[in-house]
Amino acid sequence: MTEFLQYVANGLVSGGIYAIVAVGFITIYNVSKVINLAQGEFLMLGGMVAVAMIGMNVPYVIAVVLAILLVTLVGIMMQKYVIAYVKKANPISLIILTIGISTLFRGVASLIWGKDAFALAPITSNEPISFGGVMVAQQSLWILAAVLIILFLLWYLMERTILGKKINACSVNPMAARLMGISPAKMSMLAFAISGATGAIAGIVIAPLSVTSYDIGVLLGIKGFSAAILGGLGNPLGAAVAAFLLGIVESLGAGYVSSGMKDAIAFLVLIGMLLVKPSGIFGERSVGKGGL
Repeated sequence: MTEFLQYVANGLVSGGIYAIVAVGFITIYNVSKVINLAQGEFLMLGGMVAVAMIGMNVPYVIAVVLAILLVTLVGIMMQKYVIAYVKKANPISLIILTIGISTLFRGVASLIWGKDAFALAPITSNEPISFGGVMVAQQSLWILAAVLIILFLLWYLMERTILGKKINACSVNPMAARLMGISPAKMSMLAFAISGATGAIAGIVIAPLSVTSYDIGVLLGIKGFSAAILGGLGNPLGAAVAAFLLGIVESLGAGYVSSGMKDAIAFLVLIGMLLVKPSGIFGERSVGKGGL
C-alpha cells in the first residue's frame, strides 16, 4: 500500500504541473478562442530566465519576480503584435501560427542558453518529508501550493471582480461587450498576460525538482493541453482534475508497467476516455461563440 501511495503522491506532483499549464491554455481559449500551443514555452522561459538571473547574482526572490514579469510581458507582446493582427484567421491557421511561435521561442532559447540542462535552487529545501511512509520532496509541496493558489485567484478574478465580469462578457459576446465600452482586445491581452505568468510560475516551481532546458516545454505543453481537452476545453476546474488524473495514471504506469512506457500509457488512457466522452470528463464550458 505504501508503494501505491508513493506513486499516487508522485503523480499528484506531475499533475500539478500539467494543471498549471492546462489553466493557461483555457484562460486564453475562453477569451479569444485561440489554442496557444506556445504555452509550454512560457513554462520553459520562466525557469530559464530565473536560472539566468540567479546566475548573475540577482537575489532569489527578485529573480523569480522578474522572470514572471518578463514572461508576462512576452505573453502580452505575443497577443498584441502577432495574434491581434491575424484575429480573423481560421482556427487551424492560428494553431499553426502558435506552433511557429513555439518553435521560435525554443530556437532563441537554445541560442541564448545552449542545449544544456540547468538546475534551480529549491525554494526551501530538498529534504523530503515523510507522510506515513510516503516521501514527498518539499519542492513538491510548493508545486501543489502554486496550483491551488492559481486556481483560487483565477476563480476570484472571474467570479468576484468587475474585471472578471468584463472578461466573461467578451467570452460570451465580444460585439455586445464592445458596445458596452469593454475592449475585447485588451481582455485578450490580459488573458495572454495571465497565461504567461502562470506558465512562468510552473517553470520556476518545477526547475528545482528536476531540471530546465530549452526544450522542456514541448512535452509538458502537450500534456497540459491534453488535460485541458480531457477535462473539457473551457472548464478550468475540469482541466485541473483531469491533469491530476493524468499525472496519477502516468506515475502508476511507470511504477507497475514500465518507466519507458509512462507517456504512452497516459496518452492511451486519454484517447480511451475521449472515445467514450469526446466532450471531456466534465464537458466543455459554454463561453459563447465569438472570438477576438
